[in-house]
Amino acid sequence: MIDLEILTPSWAERLLDPARYKVAKGGRSGGKSHFFAELAVDRMVCDPNCAIVCIREIQKSLKFSAKRLIEQKISALKVDDLFDITLTEIRRKGGSGVCIFQGMQDHTADSVKSLESFDVAWVEEAQRLSRYSLDLLRPTIRKPGSELWFSFNPCWPDDPVDRFFTKTRPTDAIIVTVNAPENPFLSDVARQEMIEDQRHRPAEEYAHIWLGEHKSISKEQIFAGKCRIAEFAPAPDWDGPYYGADWGFGPDPTTAVLCWIHDDRLWIERESYEWRLELDHVAQRWQRDLPGIEAHTVRCDCAQPQSISYVKRHGIPGAVGAKKWSGSVEDGINHLRNYREIVIHPRCEWMIYESRRYRYKTNSGGDILPQIHPGNDHLFDALRYALGPLIRENQQSRRLPVPTFSR
Repeated sequence: MIDLEILTPSWAERLLDPARYKVAKGGRSGGKSHFFAELAVDRMVCDPNCAIVCIREIQKSLKFSAKRLIEQKISALKVDDLFDITLTEIRRKGGSGVCIFQGMQDHTADSVKSLESFDVAWVEEAQRLSRYSLDLLRPTIRKPGSELWFSFNPCWPDDPVDRFFTKTRPTDAIIVTVNAPENPFLSDVARQEMIEDQRHRPAEEYAHIWLGEHKSISKEQIFAGKCRIAEFAPAPDWDGPYYGADWGFGPDPTTAVLCWIHDDRLWIERESYEWRLELDHVAQRWQRDLPGIEAHTVRCDCAQPQSISYVKRHGIPGAVGAKKWSGSVEDGINHLRNYREIVIHPRCEWMIYESRRYRYKTNSGGDILPQIHPGNDHLFDALRYALGPLIRENQQSRRLPVPTFSR
């Protein structure tokens, strides 16, 4: 029997008790990841057959996973001789125990079954977990006595993981909130960063970063205060439907969107969003996610005419290239901002996600620049393509200026 001496902060003591769900949430530098990394090592030391999977919504590289942190804990606890560390996983010597690292976006309903026999699933950056991934993971980890651990910095109150633990709140769950001031191992560097942010950042930004408060609307958000989330059903007199699509390559997803116009509002009803989607499967995926798309015009990114031709011949006969022109991105943003509001159906989780992160660049002084920050624009590109004819028709209308103020 091996006894480990691990210094556990008082905020984490409850998480040592058995529970189906163990949740640690809060601001930066609270020690959440360090605690779960130590707990993972402890479990594998005590049980040579313990299988743990460390999960993120998206894992492009192992360098963004918890692998390095767990390796550091193994070394710090002086149990290196009990583990065989490879490039992709950590194996327990003397048993079948293993710790692997995966992204939920790499899984399908069939492939995720490979995790059924695991004892623990630790979800890092759980605020990024989609509802689809959460619903896929929970029933998969079903071995008797298995546990699901979640560590995250709260972002938006309706993020799936936040909603699950605050509104649903499962009975067999231990939920703790911890921030940097409660971390007895807080480094001097992190403490100084916290002090500097408290002095110089707006109060709401400091509260989000260091105290685990939900994000507030920021001025650099392109559609700040413009989007509303609500269920709706299109009526026969609504203008539409409009369909648009954006091709994904490398780290970018392939996306498609269905929207309507009514009462000077833009209504986003359905979305399709998938990484590494083979062209062979695009038409089938769009037909699944956006029922009826095959009967309508679908304006796609014209940069890939061969992809348009392919889906046109394999189930999406209305696929056409969207027109682009100098300033078409800015004209599209101007058009979208001129709607009274943009209403997003709750099932469009990635559109909700992007709407809060699609933003202008800022300089080091906090001034908003007239350039768009790259990323989080995939569905909005598809939306611009869908509405291309309307945008082109109104491109001479008054442009809303980019805000020119400081924080």
